[in-house]
Amino acid sequence: MLKRLMHDHKHMAVLLNVLKNKQMKLSEGESINFIVVRDIVEYMQGYAERCHHPVEDIIYAYYLAHKANDNIDKLSAEHELVIQASAALMTTLNLILSDIVVAREKLIVDFADYVALQERHMQMEEREIFPLLAKTLTEQDWQLIESECQKSLIDDPLFLDREQKEFEDLRAYLTTAD
Repeated sequence: MLKRLMHDHKHMAVLLNVLKNKQMKLSEGESINFIVVRDIVEYMQGYAERCHHPVEDIIYAYYLAHKANDNIDKLSAEHELVIQASAALMTTLNLILSDIVVAREKLIVDFADYVALQERHMQMEEREIFPLLAKTLTEQDWQLIESECQKSLIDDPLFLDREQKEFEDLRAYLTTAD
């Protein structure tokens, strides 16, 4: 399960780097492809927030119930912050794509805040939480967790080895982007 979560983080980091690049271009006055940005945020909302985070939450809840550590307790609240930040950025992007004027400075700040929040969240999990879980949970614990997570597990709609229609434009962009 941790390998899957780390694999997800690797993919999310690729997308966050694209967002950082777009945010930098925007702050330098260049135009950017807002559809790509929207697709990335939509992916983060659809996959990360509906599959990845729920799986993490199940693991954390199991850990709290069976191994009790107060430090891990705040992760569900942090996931909620990420959900709110994604929704706010998606609202702004949809306004822009609907030709409604949005202040460039606000968009630049929202971009930067969103990327920073996502990166900080993943780094904290990778440095503190995942190693703690790997060290503390037994093979039997992981089997119980995996069976509980089965209903939350979905295939990644973007980074699959097989052909997939969803996020087709974003996938094409990622394979041709510099």
